[in-house]
This record gives sequence, C-alpha cells and structure tokens, in this order.
Amino acid sequence: MPLTATHTSPDAVILDYNGVLGVQPTTQWLRLARTATWEADLAAFQNAFWRARPLYDAGQLSDRAYWAQVLGFHPSRRLLRELRVADTNMWITTDDRVLRVLHRAHQTGLPMVLLSNAPAHLSDVLDTHDWRRLMTHALYSARLEVCKPDPATYQHALHTLGSVHPERVLFVDDRADNCSAADRLGLRTLHYTGRPADLEADMLPSD
Repeated sequence: MPLTATHTSPDAVILDYNGVLGVQPTTQWLRLARTATWEADLAAFQNAFWRARPLYDAGQLSDRAYWAQVLGFHPSRRLLRELRVADTNMWITTDDRVLRVLHRAHQTGLPMVLLSNAPAHLSDVLDTHDWRRLMTHALYSARLEVCKPDPATYQHALHTLGSVHPERVLFVDDRADNCSAADRLGLRTLHYTGRPADLEADMLPSD
C-alpha cells in the first residue's frame, strides 16, 4: 500500500539494497561471463547464474558449490577467487540520488533497516561501505538463512525495530513480489521503480 498525501511519515523504514540503494548491473554481466568463459551466450549464463542463486543467497551453498552448479564443474581456487570478485563487483555501485535521500532521512533520526538477499561474501563487503552507517541494522539473507519474500525475513527486520507497529513501517523494494509479501504482513510498501522523488515523498515529512 503506497503512501499518499493523507498518510503521516513512517516511524521506520525497511529498505532493499539492489535496485534501490544499489544500481542494477549492466556491462558488469559481460565481465562476469568472460571470467566464467561463457560470454558466447550471455542469456544462458544469466539463467544458470539465477537458477542456483536462491540457495546461495540463503547461505545454503558455499561459494565453490554455487559456482559448480552454475558452471557444471568445480572451479579451481584461482577461478573461484576471480568469479567471486567479479560477482561482488557487480553489486557495489550505489545510486547517489538515493543516498542523498537516505542522508536526509538519517539526519531526521528515522530508523532504517537494510533487508537484502545477498550471499555471505557480498554481505561482508557491503558492510564496509560508508553508507552502512546510515542503517540502524543491516540484515542479509545469507546470515538469516532465508530470502525474501519469505515472511520470516520481514519478521526479523521488524524485530530489530522493537515496538514499532508494522503499519508505521515503510518497506521499499524494486520487486513487486517482495512488496506484496510485506503488504500481507501489514507494512506500508513502496514498489520502487527508480524514481528518488517517490522515495523522498514517502520517507520524509513534507515541508
């Protein structure tokens, strides 16, 4: 349920990372496919990448087991290291426009919780970035051992917020299915489509 002019500002926000704060990869896909020596058919590579991803994001597969499923063979230590670096580098670019909104929200004291489907190594890297200090908590699927849109992920995020009622919490995600799951739990939702003005309108009080 998107916020409207009649809604008051939320008491807390739960934010997705990739597609909201993080920029979706473009040319980085080809770099990763080249590392995997699979650039001849990028679509097939992406299908294999995503097919095994849910278990990897949920911490159920090691780096080596994940890439073995993607490639169809166990990579060498060197190749595994290169794949992990290339994979991680795809997801670390952030949207400066969104960051400006989050900085303003942080200055108002608005609690913000990051809730991201991300494997363990990427989670560790994201935690080292400067924007991480804007978040009251950062929750990653690999550490929770469950991925959105499983209701347990949202319950974990709400638990970190203490006594804040779900109807006073705004959930922001670029995936409609994740927003639908949050809506069923009573959270306010913003299906983010790349417009920082929408984020600002729903997160921050109007002047």
